[in-house]
Amino acid sequence: MTDRPDVLVVGAGPAGLTTALQACAHGASVRIVERRREPFRPSRAMIVHPRTLESLRPLGVVERLLRRGDPSPSARLHLGRRVVSTTLADVALRDTAFPHLTLLRQADVEQVLAEALEERGVPVERGVAAVGLAQDRAEATVTLRRDDGGAEPVSCGAVAGCDGQDSTVRRATGIDWRGRAYREEVVLADLDLDSDLDAGVLHVAAGRDGLVFLFALGEGAPWRLLATRPSRGGDAPFGQPGQPVPRPELRELLDVAGFDVAVGRVAWSARVRLQHRLAAAFRHGRVFLVGDAAHTHSPAAAQGMNTGILDAVNLGWKLPFAAHADEPDTMLDSYERERRPVARQVLALTHLVFFAEAAGHPAPAFLRGTVAPLLAPVVPSLTRPTLLAPVVRLLSQGWVRYRGSALSSERWAGGPGPRAGDRLPDETVTCDGMRTRLHRLTARPGVHVLLARDAEEVGASVVEDCPVSVHRLTSRPGRRMVAVRPDGHVGFRGTAVADLTAWLRLVGARARSADTATQAADTATQAADTAET
Repeated sequence: MTDRPDVLVVGAGPAGLTTALQACAHGASVRIVERRREPFRPSRAMIVHPRTLESLRPLGVVERLLRRGDPSPSARLHLGRRVVSTTLADVALRDTAFPHLTLLRQADVEQVLAEALEERGVPVERGVAAVGLAQDRAEATVTLRRDDGGAEPVSCGAVAGCDGQDSTVRRATGIDWRGRAYREEVVLADLDLDSDLDAGVLHVAAGRDGLVFLFALGEGAPWRLLATRPSRGGDAPFGQPGQPVPRPELRELLDVAGFDVAVGRVAWSARVRLQHRLAAAFRHGRVFLVGDAAHTHSPAAAQGMNTGILDAVNLGWKLPFAAHADEPDTMLDSYERERRPVARQVLALTHLVFFAEAAGHPAPAFLRGTVAPLLAPVVPSLTRPTLLAPVVRLLSQGWVRYRGSALSSERWAGGPGPRAGDRLPDETVTCDGMRTRLHRLTARPGVHVLLARDAEEVGASVVEDCPVSVHRLTSRPGRRMVAVRPDGHVGFRGTAVADLTAWLRLVGARARSADTATQAADTATQAADTAET
């Protein structure tokens, strides 16, 4: 355990675990604490997007995640008396190694990430809550309290508040939490069903009162039920399982949805209150808000866990790099300036989708209950891979770019290919005489410099003892050089080594002490080895 960590992560959900893993992989000393004593809790998220898998790939965890999930899920849409089958496997996204939605429980994501941290010597400290926070220009101090009542003040370089919608870290900073509650709630349950439903597919029913999902990924019983309905109040914390739902209410939800099933044992059930809110700031001095602590919305479009992981991948490398950057505050401010606009757009998207899925307003209720069954015959033609591709790209946040960021340096304007700030698309290239995929080259921590065939040589003096890998792409003509950030976005595009060097200094990818460089190199090698397993 580190006495004074560079980064203290509060909260061990997907966002917190990813923040810790990304920071650790890029040379930071990290502690991560979680007030829950037991790692298990009912999964509220069940889908992982392509962009999320891309972002996690350099951390060496994607193969483990895919082994636990279903990368080729099928769905059956129950529209009135009609049942329409579709597949969410290959959706014709050709610029990614993961052209599919992956059905994967949040609990499995958390376990894989926690195991990867443990392998790096960073165990999750459970039964430990943050109860106080103070900071000055030099450091932040967090008071931790264990279940046995013992208190411990911890000084650190930065605090990542990943402690959910009811964030203690956010409250301690006084950051405003803007938004409101929804008039609808979610019902969750794990149960036994006596039915003829195929257990290998996701079943979705649309009705006037909302959507009902059934899938065989229950954690206390074979089937998981997720349904929306008008809120019935209560005082449980938003986003957390509240009161159990009586069996007759569960049966009614399934009957109204048109499922011909009998409800057997109910392992557990809960009502979950929903809200849509956005923190007024994502940074307050040395404190950063990540995931649900920074933004929260409905479960529509499966954005919560995925957006939190993408927040974490964005922030995690910047915390250790900022210590070596020419302008540390520019580095640290870029997290909020890049990710808060994305969160605002995701909130708008989920609000719109949730209105269509669950609102009791007459218009969406009519569309779900009357129009959708009438359109059932044409649904198969609407779910062809080529038509699903833009939908999955939208949901997966493949549209996100940071062209206006202070970290995006465009020194070769007007040419083809991704610009500074854009996501680096995957494609087949030739590197040092061997054909490979671009994302395979960049599937390890650190900055990656891609040199076109005739680009100026990047000497050892530029990248020695730096977390930088250089790749010569002999299949790309010209003199262009591109620097790819650790989160998979292009940071620099130009033709001069001097400009590249200036950008490396800007983001802190510069020469470091021997110990730090060795630690970062070892971390990168371990992650890459795991990724290739």
